[in-house]
Amino acid sequence: MAFVEKKLPADAPLAAKAMNWVDARFPATKLWNDQWGKYYAPKNFNFWYIFGSLAMLVLVIQIVTGIFLVMHYKPDANLAFFSVETTIMRDVPWGWLVRYMHSTGASAFFIVVYLHMTRGLLYGSYRKPRELIWLFGVGIFLCLMAEAFMGYLLPWGQMSYWGAQVIVNLFGAIPFIGPDLSLWIRGDYVVSDATLNRFFSFHVIAVPLVLLGLVAAHLIALHEVGSNNPDGIEVKDNLGPDGHGVDAIPSHPYYTVHDIFGVTVFLAIFSAVIFFLPEMGGYFLEYNNFIPADPLKTPPHIAPVWYFTPFYSILRATTTQFMYALEIGVVAYVALIWMRSNLKPAIKTGIAVVALAALVGMFVFDPKFWGVVLMGVSTLILAGLPWLDQSPVKSIRYRPAGHVYVYIVFGIAFLVLGFLGTKAPGYWGNLQLGTLTLDIAQTVSQICTFIYFGFFLLMPWWSKMGTFKPVPSRVNFHPH
Repeated sequence: MAFVEKKLPADAPLAAKAMNWVDARFPATKLWNDQWGKYYAPKNFNFWYIFGSLAMLVLVIQIVTGIFLVMHYKPDANLAFFSVETTIMRDVPWGWLVRYMHSTGASAFFIVVYLHMTRGLLYGSYRKPRELIWLFGVGIFLCLMAEAFMGYLLPWGQMSYWGAQVIVNLFGAIPFIGPDLSLWIRGDYVVSDATLNRFFSFHVIAVPLVLLGLVAAHLIALHEVGSNNPDGIEVKDNLGPDGHGVDAIPSHPYYTVHDIFGVTVFLAIFSAVIFFLPEMGGYFLEYNNFIPADPLKTPPHIAPVWYFTPFYSILRATTTQFMYALEIGVVAYVALIWMRSNLKPAIKTGIAVVALAALVGMFVFDPKFWGVVLMGVSTLILAGLPWLDQSPVKSIRYRPAGHVYVYIVFGIAFLVLGFLGTKAPGYWGNLQLGTLTLDIAQTVSQICTFIYFGFFLLMPWWSKMGTFKPVPSRVNFHPH
């Protein structure tokens, strides 16, 4: 196609001429209009739809503050701790603010992302035609976990060092390749300077590049199929004379103002935490991390940061006694699939073979290995939601009341797992049942683990149960 530059009047503003010159060579205006300026979204968005833009804001905060931190950080085991706690926190002007913005931003990122995922869960934003959007989102979540874990080691405090030691050693539980894999990740036989340099490289360069690519793919896929809404109605199915949905409005200026309000509230809370409570009682920054890493002195209680603790609890819940219940659960689940599913016989047979192999493995490999497996599966299972949910409606607004209670129980179980993951074993003491002694906290974690996996694995059945409310043809919207 021939190069064409739009002709403007001689008295056109200089900014218009400059933009015209750029548009002739790069589709800047077209990208803005496609991705936001003239992107039409459902008009019934509520506060749950603020968290997507907030996630983008926190990502920018993390990148910008990370750049300034890298300028003064020393990725050396002998210098790392003091480069953070002395150079950045005390010597560099406003360095303490940049450091706290980054550390608080890490927790804020997960808070915002967890709420963003909750909205998707409540309103069925993972359902057709948005499966790929959800899969990109799960990829972003996994990248965030990798980024946070590797960044957690960099301050080289006691909890950073020993937390990394524990997590990396978990890979050693993998049969056959575990010890070599752990050695390869560490770059040494213990967490050392080599580990610090590897994690620094991945945290600063490799993982952020993948993360930015997934974020771009997530947004492009979203704007290709359109946004979901609290009613779960496809606004593109009811078009007006202008070719846009009659229940859709331009994102700019309507949702620009909507998001600016959300950003203002968020920044007020974010600033209050940074200036008055950056450690958040030891949840955002553990007190042991203000002590230099000492390979010869183990902290009394090693636990990951709060946003990892639900999955860490699943790992700790996997004991020898738990394995017996897990074996019974696997057998019962396969029986349920054979008796109450419409899958093809070949697929059922394949599932039965995999389950049989898993059962054999449960007798061969120790519970530590299966704890690592369950911890990994607990995150990866999120990717299966678009196919596990068989409900005839998307939004929780039109589901039976019983479904609401299922979501509430799942949410409570997830929060309990997160809370117990921050506590030492035996936090609630022991319960004596005859000759059997039960760790109450561990038993609760095991029950919550079954609830967590049951929510997803039983979804093909419970998501279809009950009497569903009729879904209206137009979105419910009350202007105010």
